[in-house]
Amino acid sequence: MKKLLLILPFLLVGAVIIMADDDDEHGHHGFNKLGDVAVANNTVYQKECGSCHFAYQPGLLPKRSWNKMMNELDNHFGDDASLDPKTTNYLKNYLIQNSSDNSLEYKRSKKITSSIASNQVPLRITKTPYFIHKHNEIPKKMITQKDVGNIGNCVACHTTADKGIYSERDIKIPNYGGWDD
Repeated sequence: MKKLLLILPFLLVGAVIIMADDDDEHGHHGFNKLGDVAVANNTVYQKECGSCHFAYQPGLLPKRSWNKMMNELDNHFGDDASLDPKTTNYLKNYLIQNSSDNSLEYKRSKKITSSIASNQVPLRITKTPYFIHKHNEIPKKMITQKDVGNIGNCVACHTTADKGIYSERDIKIPNYGGWDD
């Protein structure tokens, strides 16, 4: 019985260490099940924005960027994406409330926010310093190929992007396979 009492603390500590180091299928530790950014699960956002392109998670840009973008929907990257005022206001509030600077509990949102100078207002996620740093080693031919198209097509390579998870272990570049820098 004394041996069991002596061994028990070591077994408990060992179990805690194993659990803390036990990545789930998305590379997240047992104690923290948050994704890299909050999932964009708003149905209005999915319908209005996701019908034209991937519904980028609000946590990928700061509130000042979303505010400017929603104020300029008549020229949304060359297209008129204007919405009625009620829907525009609703979506602007959703995007601002869930922006990177309001989602600092998420790893990538925090890193994106800290990478952007306070006087910068990036409208493209791909122009944020954090994004550029994370993608700078990818050969251009992998990005411009037909099955990817451009650097902003997250879901082409990030197999769990729709879940807000951008882990390297979930990257599968079409026609090339996994990526590890």
